[in-house]
Amino acid sequence: MQPVTKARWQIHFCVLLWGFTAILGKLITLPALPLVWWRMLLVVAALFLFPSVWRGLKAMPARLRWAYAGIGVLVSLHWLTFYAAIKLANASVAATCIALGPVFLSLVEPWIARRKFDPRELLIGIAVVPGVAMVVGGVPVAMRLGIAVGAVSALLVALFGSFNKRLVEHGDPLTVTCIELGTGTVFLTLLAPLLPHVGPAFVLPGLHDASLLVLLSFGCTLLPFALALVALRHMSAFGTQMVTNLEPVYAILLAIVLLGEQRQLDSWFYAGVAVILAAVFVYPLLSRQQAAPSQPELLGTSESHSIVE
Repeated sequence: MQPVTKARWQIHFCVLLWGFTAILGKLITLPALPLVWWRMLLVVAALFLFPSVWRGLKAMPARLRWAYAGIGVLVSLHWLTFYAAIKLANASVAATCIALGPVFLSLVEPWIARRKFDPRELLIGIAVVPGVAMVVGGVPVAMRLGIAVGAVSALLVALFGSFNKRLVEHGDPLTVTCIELGTGTVFLTLLAPLLPHVGPAFVLPGLHDASLLVLLSFGCTLLPFALALVALRHMSAFGTQMVTNLEPVYAILLAIVLLGEQRQLDSWFYAGVAVILAAVFVYPLLSRQQAAPSQPELLGTSESHSIVE
């Protein structure tokens, strides 16, 4: 098998694993905050076993460590709101909201990265508005709070993705992931007492939840992280973006097959999903460039969201 073909299959497999994160988030009975706390803690504990992470921490300037730590707070809030959206609605709704990430990215990244704004990006943002309206109209009223929380999660993806891009060449990917998720774990520990209605951060999971948390942390986080680091060496930024944009599609299909969520949603929801995804796929087509090889630094903290522009 040619390296490029193999890399494409690897990225598709990674995106499929990332699609499972929404399914596992629904199956795990823990509230959103302890779920995210345990996921971050398990991943950080595994990363500390890598000697390269310790070397990277020692070599990194303190100012840069603090910068990545600040981004880690945004990452933790993204995961918290993403899993809260799953709990408030369902996996399909949360995955659809995350599909808005590239749209928010096109609006906030010029400001954060200090580049010229492209009017085509505003058109993409406008194009998703009808899709969002159809999605809202296609879910039960009780799930609409989940849509709002999911949209906040997508905005947070765009924010930390843009900040990560500014620092993309200054740190080893594993070290950066360890700092950001480690900071996120500490931040959620401190945040928990201020959010008593969601429960404490430290809740010892039962055997069922513990097994799913291990699968979520290692099978859907570290494994695709490692595979993607290899695959991205052989793929262009454009090719990677087009594949990773399939993540909401995989998540929604998995939710239909495994959770039967199509019974909770009507045709307007799926029509809205189609409009949003069409806009998301059109964006890289309009802005296609001969980009440099994809940077992997965002992989460990955001699944596939915002890997590349």
